[in-house]
Amino acid sequence: MRMIKQGNLYQLTFLPGFFPVNCYFVDERDGLTLIDAALPNSADGIATAARKVGKSIRRIVLTHAHSDHIGALDKLKQMYPDVPVYISRRDARLLSGDLTIDANEPKTPIKGGVPKPHAIKTTPDVLLDDGSRVGSLLAIWTPGHTPGSMSFLDTRTQYLIAGDAFQTRGGFAVTGQLRPLFPFPAMATWNKELGMESAHKIRVYQPELLAVGHGNVLAQPVEHIDRALGI
Repeated sequence: MRMIKQGNLYQLTFLPGFFPVNCYFVDERDGLTLIDAALPNSADGIATAARKVGKSIRRIVLTHAHSDHIGALDKLKQMYPDVPVYISRRDARLLSGDLTIDANEPKTPIKGGVPKPHAIKTTPDVLLDDGSRVGSLLAIWTPGHTPGSMSFLDTRTQYLIAGDAFQTRGGFAVTGQLRPLFPFPAMATWNKELGMESAHKIRVYQPELLAVGHGNVLAQPVEHIDRALGI
């Protein structure tokens, strides 16, 4: 595992040279907010990283319910039983293995590593809506990669943690835009059109830094977003 600090954001990367999977610590006054739970064998590495930072994990926030973002969730909840788990109201259903599409949603199939029913034992403690607050983080509903994908803006720094709404590995892309050097996020995207709408929504916030599920963090990302959107 590799850990890189950027201001009050820590990027934890598993399998950095092959299939980089990121999760993040956001440093808050009361401790650390963990964003995403990486791969199934990542719990010990996350715990070790928290000890290196010298702070306790106070909350676990999930951008969406794909297996490379929730892999260590059950193990982490066993390690930290009193730490609340947050996920969007919509992707809480995916976490439980429910792949049904709502009447007002595009009928494209949900893709990617969604858990089977009852595979994840952890029940979320807090269900997030667009505009919910988690410490210093503003929750922004950014559907596309999954129906309930969320991004999180640190309102102190304008750093935005976007899950798989974007990728920087293999070339910058909005979710659903295929990059042959790293095609996996596009292959796991539910609805590309909604993903583009969500990218426009994120652009309005003018983030100073973009942190994604796969690839390096990107400073001053708006120019890259504009190019990907054809603006």
